Amino acid sequence: MGWHELRFRATQELRKRSDLARYVLKLPHSLNRVTRNRVVSANFFFRPEELNERVHLLQSHMSREVELIAGEADNICQHRFHILGYEQVNYGPTIDWHLDPVNGKRASLKPWFKVPFLDFSQVGDHKIVWELNRHQHLVTLAKAWLLTHKQEYVKEALEQWYAWREANPYPMGINWSSSLEVAFRTLSWIWLQHLLRDCPAVPNRFHSDMSEALLISGRHIECYLSIYFSANTHLLGEGAALFFLGTLCPDAPCARRWQNQGWRILLNGCRTQVYPDGVYFEQSLYYHVYALDFLLHARLLAARNQIPVSSHLDSVLQQMLLVVQALCQTGPPTGFGDDDGGRLFNPLRNRPEHLIDPLALGALLFAGSDFRDSARLTEESIWLFGAQALQLPAEKTFKDRRITSTAFAHGGIYVMAAAKHRLEQMTLVAGPTLTSMGGHRHADSLTIMLTIDGQDWLVDSGTYSYVSRGRDVFRGTSAHNTMRVDGFDQAIPEGFFRWKSVPGAEAQLWITGETFTLLAASHASYARLSDPVTHRRFVFHLHGGFWLVRDCAEGRARHALEVSWHFPSEVDVTMHPSGLIAFRSDSSGGSRRYLHLLPVQDPAWTVELQAGQISPVYGQTLTAPVVRCRSRTELPAEHAMVIQPASPHHLGRVSLTRSASVHAYKYEEGARTHYMFFAVAGHNEWNNSGFASNARFLYCCMEETEVTHVVLCRGSFARLGTKPLVSHDREMERFEWTNIDGYSQVSSSDQILVSSSCQVVSNQSQ
Repeated sequence: MGWHELRFRATQELRKRSDLARYVLKLPHSLNRVTRNRVVSANFFFRPEELNERVHLLQSHMSREVELIAGEADNICQHRFHILGYEQVNYGPTIDWHLDPVNGKRASLKPWFKVPFLDFSQVGDHKIVWELNRHQHLVTLAKAWLLTHKQEYVKEALEQWYAWREANPYPMGINWSSSLEVAFRTLSWIWLQHLLRDCPAVPNRFHSDMSEALLISGRHIECYLSIYFSANTHLLGEGAALFFLGTLCPDAPCARRWQNQGWRILLNGCRTQVYPDGVYFEQSLYYHVYALDFLLHARLLAARNQIPVSSHLDSVLQQMLLVVQALCQTGPPTGFGDDDGGRLFNPLRNRPEHLIDPLALGALLFAGSDFRDSARLTEESIWLFGAQALQLPAEKTFKDRRITSTAFAHGGIYVMAAAKHRLEQMTLVAGPTLTSMGGHRHADSLTIMLTIDGQDWLVDSGTYSYVSRGRDVFRGTSAHNTMRVDGFDQAIPEGFFRWKSVPGAEAQLWITGETFTLLAASHASYARLSDPVTHRRFVFHLHGGFWLVRDCAEGRARHALEVSWHFPSEVDVTMHPSGLIAFRSDSSGGSRRYLHLLPVQDPAWTVELQAGQISPVYGQTLTAPVVRCRSRTELPAEHAMVIQPASPHHLGRVSLTRSASVHAYKYEEGARTHYMFFAVAGHNEWNNSGFASNARFLYCCMEETEVTHVVLCRGSFARLGTKPLVSHDREMERFEWTNIDGYSQVSSSDQILVSSSCQVVSNQSQ
C-alpha cells in the first residue's frame, strides 16, 4: 500500500466515523447550500417538451414493450419483482429493503461499513438485496404512468421512495455499503425526477426532497470511491453518477467538482480498463457491455450539454462496439466470464439477446458506421434519441449479414465465423495475464463457445452466484470447454472476487483464409505443478464443414487430463460407438437440428456423457448435458474432437497417427476423407500417410481418389506420393486450392508471387 492509498483509506475511515457521529447526534448530512450566483442550463436526454414525443414513438413503434412495461408495473404495485434470475419474488404488503427474500435472510440495520455483505450466513445474497435497492423499478413505474396515465403507478413510486428513505437513514444499512449501488440508485432517481417532472400527482415537496437525497448520495459516492477497492465497472459507474449529478444539478455546491471528477474517472477508465483493441479487461462479455453502457450514456449526456468529447473516448467506444458486433454475427452472443445479472437502463435486459443493445446507440451516435448492420430498434434508443432512433430496423435478422473471422489479440478474443451453407461462429477466449484484479474473469483459458444459425451449441456454464458454494464451481475450469489438469483449476481463488493469479494465454497462429480459419494458442496456467504442464489448443475450421479442436498437454510425468464440452439445457445428447450426437428442435417444435461430436479414436481416453449444470442468468440453474473426455497418461499427450453439423446418420470416424516430425489426423465421412497434418516444432520437413511437406499445417480433402481441396500454412510445398500438390520458391503464410466440379480456384497470402511462380497440380489421382 503506497502513500496515496494509505492517505485515501485513512481519510475514508475518518469520514465513516464522522458520518456515524452526525447520525447519532441527529445532525444533517445533506449539503443544503446551493449556488445562486450563476445560471447554468442542464439538458437531460430529452427536454420536458420532448417527453410526449418519446411516449408517442414507443406507443406507435414498440407496442410489445409498452405492454411489458405496464405488466411489469402491475407486478411492482403488488410488490412482486423479477430480480436477476428469480421471477415473481413476493415482498408482501410492506417491502423490507434489507431482506434477501430468496434465502430468507435479512441484513441488520447497522453502519454500512460494519455490514458484512459478503457473509452469506448473515445477509444472504447481497446481490438480491441490492438489485431491488437500485430503484430501477421506480423508473418502470414512471414510464408506465407516462404510457397509460394510470395514477396508481405514480402513487406507488412515491410511496416506495419515501418508505425507502425512512428505512435507510444515512449512513445506516447494507444499501450504503457499495458506492456502485449508490450510483445506480442515483441514476435511477435522476431518471425518475425527469420522467415525473410535469406529473400533476407529484407534490412539490418531492422535488426538494429528491434534491436533498441526491446531494447525500453524491457526497457518499465522492467520499467512498472504489479507487483502491474495485477499480473496474464499480469506479466507472460511480464516475458516471458523479458526472450526471454535476451536470444535471448545476445549482449544487459541488456540481462543478462532481462533473469534472466524474468525467475524469470515465476518461481514465477508457485508458486503464480497455485494451487497445476494445476488449474490456475483466474478460467478461457481460462486464464489457456494462462498462459500455456507462460510457455511452455519459458520452451522450456530455454532447447534450456541450461538454467537449475527446476523440480518444469516441475511438474507445467504437472499438468496444466492434467487439460486441463481432461476437453477435450469427445471433445473440454467448457470454463468458461473470454475468452480473443487472443492467444500467433496464434490469430486465439481462439475457444474451440484450447484450447487443449498445449497438443501437452506437449506430445512432456514430453516423456512417457499420453498427447499423447489426443494430435493431430498442426502447432505450427511443428514450435517448427520439425520432432519430426510427432509422433502425424494428427486428434484426442475421441471414444477410457479412460474416468475418476477427481477432482481438490484446484482449484475447478470437471469433472464427463463416457463412457457407449456414451461419457459423466459434469464439475462443485466450485472455492476457491478470494479477489479483480481474475478479470477474473465470479460469477459462482457451475455452470455446459455438453458435450455428443463431442457436447456441457449446456454451459457458455461467455464474449462478457471487457468494454461494457454487461460486468457485461455476467459475472453475471444469465449467468451461477447455482442459483441466490433475483436477486443478487453471487459477487459485482468493475470495469471491480475486485470484492468486491468472496466467495469460497466447496465440501463436491466427490465419484466416477464403475457405478456412486456423488458430493455435497456449497457456501455462499449470506451470505451478511439480511437473509443469502447458496446454496448447489448435482449432481448424473448414468453412461450411467442420471444426477440428486439438488439445495437447506438454510435460514429462503422468497426469490426469480432462476436456469438457458443455451444452445448453435445450440440447439433448446421445452416445454412439463412434461419437456423440447432439440435437435440438427448432423454435416451432418441428424438424430437429443435429451436431456430431467425434472424438479421435484413442483407447487411452474415455468419453462420458453426464448431467451438468448451467446458469443462463444470475441466480438460476438448469440441468444440461456435459461431455467429459478423460485420460491418465504420460505426457506429452493429445486429444481431438471433430465437430460437425450434420444429419443424424452417417457418423464419421477420426483417427490419429504420430511420428517424430508430424501428427496426422484423418477424418473419414462417407466417400470423403480429410487429412490434417500438424508439424512438430523443430522439424523442417515431414512425411506421413503418403503426404510430404514443410508446412506447419496442411489440410487435404480427397473424394475417393481425387484431391479436391488443399490448405497449406507456413510452408512452400506439399506432395502426395511423387506428385506435387503445390510448389513455391518461398514460404507462404497461407495457400488454398480447391477443385470443385472441374473448376479450380487458388488463393494465397502472397497472391502476386503465386500467380507468377507457384505451381499447382489441379487434378491428382493416386
